[in-house]
Amino acid sequence: MKRCNVITLIVISILILLQINVTAQVTEAEKTLRDVKVDSVKGWKFGGVFNLGFSQTAFTNWAAGGLNTISGNTMFSTFANYRSPKMSWDNQLDFSYGLLKQGDVDKVVKTDDKIDFTSKYGYKAGKNLFYAILGNFKTQTMPGYQNPEDSMKISDFMSPAYILVAAGLDYHPSEKLTVFLAPLTQKTTIVNSAYLADAGSYGVEPATYDNNLYVPGKKIRTELGGYLRVFYKEKLHENVNFQTKLDLFSNYLHNPQNIDVNWEVLINFKITKYFSTAISTQLLYDDDIIVNVDKNNDGIIEASGPRIQFKEIVTIGFSYKF
Repeated sequence: MKRCNVITLIVISILILLQINVTAQVTEAEKTLRDVKVDSVKGWKFGGVFNLGFSQTAFTNWAAGGLNTISGNTMFSTFANYRSPKMSWDNQLDFSYGLLKQGDVDKVVKTDDKIDFTSKYGYKAGKNLFYAILGNFKTQTMPGYQNPEDSMKISDFMSPAYILVAAGLDYHPSEKLTVFLAPLTQKTTIVNSAYLADAGSYGVEPATYDNNLYVPGKKIRTELGGYLRVFYKEKLHENVNFQTKLDLFSNYLHNPQNIDVNWEVLINFKITKYFSTAISTQLLYDDDIIVNVDKNNDGIIEASGPRIQFKEIVTIGFSYKF
């Protein structure tokens, strides 16, 4: 009887030890799975902002005069950034579009149209310094016209489009500031519209006649040069966010002293959780883009040539930040 009790006690003890061992193994396995899951997403940071605004003006027997107008504008900006001890990967997508209908004119005109995507990969070279490769793509979605009554396009989807690939050094001291300098950069301008390519728009070679034979305009122009990109963002106040981006490009092969400039500023004022005001500006200068100027609005072009281009958009309405 005592022997049976001893054997029973030994069996029970072995079962308890096996249970503890199995439980420990399961717990360790679960911990490992949790660690793998955490590591698989660790380092990524996502965010963005979406704004949508409308405005309307209506007149009835208004002695001072005026035109009925209705307009809408939307803006979407998002990012996905990855950080690890040895590398960084920044991705940014900006999209904006706006429409305006004025008076009795049936045609609706654009007030804004932009697609801008940037991806930058960096490998650590020193403190806050990375060897980096950057790619950027810019274009628009819909045709553009000089005036609402015009039938001839001055821009369209992929006309123009810009593809930029650059290799250099990226100084990244914080999430607020990055300075990317690339001595080796290729900039490609695409004008997919045959009409705009034949006209030599946006710097491509125009159509020519060789011994009375029509030679179509080039749809692609490639430049080799140096590139500087500065991006800075700051929370100016609890409800005020500021960001700015400056792109500078110099073509080594043609007039390197004429630097292409693209400077964008975005300020977002949060009024309530889902209501805000956004102010965006863009300043452009490209020596290869010819701007026609009609000073008297009589349909006659008085001057043409490179010009500083400036755009300002104020949006008041729905806003969602994520």
